[in-house]
Amino acid sequence: MPVFVWNGTNKFGDSVNGQRVAANAEELTRLLQREQIKVESVSPVRRKLGLPFLKREKVKQKELAVFARQMAVLIDAELPLIQGLNIMAEQTRNAYFKRVISQVRADVEAGSSMDQALRKFPKVFDDLFCNLIASGEQSGTLDTMLQRLADYIERSVKLKGQVKQAMTYPVAILAFSVIVAIFMLWKVIPTFAQIFVDLGAKLPGLTAFVMSMSNFVQKYIVFLVLGIIGAIFLFRYYRKTQGGRWTTDALILRLPLFGPLMSKVAISRITRTLSTLLGGGVSMLESIKITSSTAGNVILEKSMMDVRKQVTEGRSLTDSIKSTGRFPFMMVQMVSVGEATGTLDKMLSKLADFYDGEVETTVGMLMSVLEPIMMVFVGGMVGGLIISMYLPIFSLMGQIQ
Repeated sequence: MPVFVWNGTNKFGDSVNGQRVAANAEELTRLLQREQIKVESVSPVRRKLGLPFLKREKVKQKELAVFARQMAVLIDAELPLIQGLNIMAEQTRNAYFKRVISQVRADVEAGSSMDQALRKFPKVFDDLFCNLIASGEQSGTLDTMLQRLADYIERSVKLKGQVKQAMTYPVAILAFSVIVAIFMLWKVIPTFAQIFVDLGAKLPGLTAFVMSMSNFVQKYIVFLVLGIIGAIFLFRYYRKTQGGRWTTDALILRLPLFGPLMSKVAISRITRTLSTLLGGGVSMLESIKITSSTAGNVILEKSMMDVRKQVTEGRSLTDSIKSTGRFPFMMVQMVSVGEATGTLDKMLSKLADFYDGEVETTVGMLMSVLEPIMMVFVGGMVGGLIISMYLPIFSLMGQIQ
């Protein structure tokens, strides 16, 4: 549907304007008049020329959290849902998100439930979001469910940021050291090598090895760069395949330092998601199914689906989780207490808080451990190249004496 820009005055005489999705200008005029807005002008938004792959049709999690938080406030203030969606559409800066909210508003105004309207945009609103909205609409607690969603998304964003912090530092340092080493072998080492050849210096083994590497880099620098880029794209493609995902996820869980961290992150996501869904009134089986997709690791995702299958067969959630052998003893114990006392969602929330703290602690420990290791690695690589170039100089000085 096309997007129109409109201008007018409200019932208080104030000038108002905005953008909205509508079938045509006449329909938009009628919709605005229902809201007691006197329309002065309506004009279609001109489509901007641009390449398809440069279009930003994405909504960040932070934007979604803000949307949920503000919608909760508006609904709690007893503002009509359609008016609340209109306000959110007007103030959203993301053009794609603005169109999505406007379309949701149009569907709700046409008689659709908010849950049904949101499900038309699965890339923006996932199953967890839509199920909690559906539960809130049915129980009359839509504002509470939106607050739950905002809390959940904000904590997920924080958790993702901590993981990114732990992963970015070593990758950045490693990439930087490789670039520096390749540059030295390509441009710096050949200058020294030519000097040594002209002086007839006897080359130590380390120097000869470095010079042979430099010759290789000079001859095949283009293929070397293309090979690195190709390897990155090949790995990303392999990662997207089913077999590649299983292999890489299993490897990640076995890594010495990052394995325990990624396991804690996955358990935090699982317990937080399951707590949010169960607390929102979503059924156990549907909650487990949605939770499995948020684990971020296919090994644990498969384990959660095994749990769902056993619960379907009549086993308790505690026994089902325990039988997989993939989840820590603390999780089994907390789930057992939650099932026995009827406070499963609260126990899972406390467990998620615990693992959030564990992730934060582990990230801090990793940073303190990796920093000296990476410094030694970079120093050893660059320092080795420099020393290899100074060894023949010492040999020449000895010959002069």
